[in-house]
Amino acid sequence: MKPRKLIVNLCCAITYAFLIPPVFAQSDAQFAKANQEYADRNFKEAIDGYDQLVRSGQWSANLFYDLGNAYFRAGDFGHAILNYERALALDRHHPEADANLRIVRDEARALELTPTLAERYLKFANVNQFTIASAIALWVATFCIVALIFARRRSGAVIALSIVSLSIFAGAVFAIYELDNGSNGRALAIVTGMNVQARVATADNANSVLALPPGSEIRVLSNRGDWIYAALPNNLRGWVSAKSAEAVRL
Repeated sequence: MKPRKLIVNLCCAITYAFLIPPVFAQSDAQFAKANQEYADRNFKEAIDGYDQLVRSGQWSANLFYDLGNAYFRAGDFGHAILNYERALALDRHHPEADANLRIVRDEARALELTPTLAERYLKFANVNQFTIASAIALWVATFCIVALIFARRRSGAVIALSIVSLSIFAGAVFAIYELDNGSNGRALAIVTGMNVQARVATADNANSVLALPPGSEIRVLSNRGDWIYAALPNNLRGWVSAKSAEAVRL
């Protein structure tokens, strides 16, 4: 091994041994402190503690769930719903986040986007699962096509498998597109401000299209300065102040 490469490897090993464990230990201590603040009903301090972990990029479904609970107890329904949605974006089978999301939505009377017909039928899996399925199907189809090209005698079973694999690949790609661009896709944002109005133009005095209670869902279509043009509940569209909504996907 070259001396320079050896030195680099040693430096990496030293960094991992002496720096990485303290980072995780510090995060665990900070998470425990935030949990204690929550248990002591110091919800503002708990929010600050959880937020520091979020800003450091140490995301998990449980972290966003706990942050949602702290906002809920503090009476901030918009940010509570936002963080429950973030928890479910990381783990769609998080029962506590799903249950609390329903409770807060009912209490806040938050409006929801209407899912498309395709989204309703594609709920059995998420984008990551469809991505894995498409990759496997593509590899199987590629293998079958190569086998058919070099085979002396074409097999009906191999031809059928290649057709099925290509069909699964096409269906998975379609599902990924629908879910990624649908009502719960990467463009999903949650209204976190109070007394928010979606308007027909980028002006505070423009006519209102729809009143959006805190926690309401919108889908960002484009941005213009301090305004967001968004798809709204009830199949409407309008302009919303950018500072009054936050994206679910960080």
